[in-house]
Amino acid sequence: MSESSQIKFNVTLDENQVPEKINWLATDAGMEKELDTKAIMISVYDTESEETLRMDLWTKEMRVDEMKRFFHQTIVSMADTLQRATNEDKIAADMREFGQHFAKEMFPE
Repeated sequence: MSESSQIKFNVTLDENQVPEKINWLATDAGMEKELDTKAIMISVYDTESEETLRMDLWTKEMRVDEMKRFFHQTIVSMADTLQRATNEDKIAADMREFGQHFAKEMFPE
């Protein structure tokens, strides 16, 4: 018998269908309770259409500086994932370099 794991997102919407609160729980991560977050980006690969489908949500309380940091960290983590999944070291390095450029432009000293 195969095991399964569940990742749950609970999104509370305001009267205009705008996310007010986002909570998440991953059953195999040893989480005992749902954790709060301000944003999620979910990408899934549709094997039938061979396209990536996305869902991006963020709460009204997420500040612009937090969103910039979220994007920067996502770019870097995507480079890590690409390298692990495909062994494409050169392209992953290029993505990290872009991530550094992104950070420099978004967070000038």
